[in-house]
Amino acid sequence: MTDPMKQHGAFSWNELMTTDVGAAKTFYGKLFGWALEDMKTNDMSYTMAKAGDKEVAGIMAMPPEAGGMPPTWGAYVTVDDVEASAKQAEALGGKIVLAPRDIPDVGRFCVICDPQGAALSLITYFSK
Repeated sequence: MTDPMKQHGAFSWNELMTTDVGAAKTFYGKLFGWALEDMKTNDMSYTMAKAGDKEVAGIMAMPPEAGGMPPTWGAYVTVDDVEASAKQAEALGGKIVLAPRDIPDVGRFCVICDPQGAALSLITYFSK
């Protein structure tokens, strides 16, 4: 794979889950000069943030399964096999918070917590 962000172990995406998407878009758009592009998927709205012509982050409404957690930025790390990496995280004392599932047309991801409780998303991108 030639894209360094798609290499196993690379931080490859950042995503904001928030209770007020409009306010977040205004704040981060002005703060960083991001161009914001709204997308509509089958079941949700998503905003792509671009620095110049490069997509750098996403902004989305807090999903119902997030419960009452506060707005937060999450990071994704690329892995070769999301299921195998989730199992390895458990074997190393971590927890699977959200089991592996697909993001249509993007990849397969899960959310884990390390033994100290820090959350991180793992992703295996679909080949294009």
